[in-house]
Amino acid sequence: SNLFLQIDKKMKAFIARAFDLQPDDAFKLQKKYYHEYGTTMRGLMVNHGIDPEIFMNYVHDIDHSVLQPDPDLDNALGNLPGRKFIYTNGSARHASAVMEKLGISRHFMGIFDIRAGDYVPKPDPRSYTDFIARHSVAPQHAVMFEDSHKNLKPASDLGMTTVFVRNTGNAPAEDEDLSHCHYTTENLAAWIRNATDNIERN
Repeated sequence: SNLFLQIDKKMKAFIARAFDLQPDDAFKLQKKYYHEYGTTMRGLMVNHGIDPEIFMNYVHDIDHSVLQPDPDLDNALGNLPGRKFIYTNGSARHASAVMEKLGISRHFMGIFDIRAGDYVPKPDPRSYTDFIARHSVAPQHAVMFEDSHKNLKPASDLGMTTVFVRNTGNAPAEDEDLSHCHYTTENLAAWIRNATDNIERN
């Protein structure tokens, strides 16, 4: 669905308007802060005092109707034992809208969003510590799924099993260290289904 493309465009528009920049310059600043701070919003907060709520309300006001129900993922999650949480650098409102469209909301006990982490985003280790404490997660018995391999490094350091969900837009550089990614998949539902089958057999 390339849902993030909508958010990406709105971030660029927000920055261009806030600092009277041309679109190309706004895009460069957006990506600079993303790579330096984990999220564009964090860079805007630290360097310019931007109100995170104003920023999030603007960039997450998108068309979620491009998403379709995913019965395969819904079924896979339904068969996977254990508590499940959403841990996101976005807002809980956005995460809820996505889950609702995918038809998977019923599987999750909670959402740990950027507000819950005091606006400190992944991959800052402080946010992971807060998430674990908030939901009493035992890292050695937890699995983290991510489409950003950089966000899996702190999880691996804490003892979590990690699964890197690849797609055409998040391929790492050839020389990047992926030793902290214990598993890699391009099909989340299939990976969960296979893992569940292994749990049942053992």
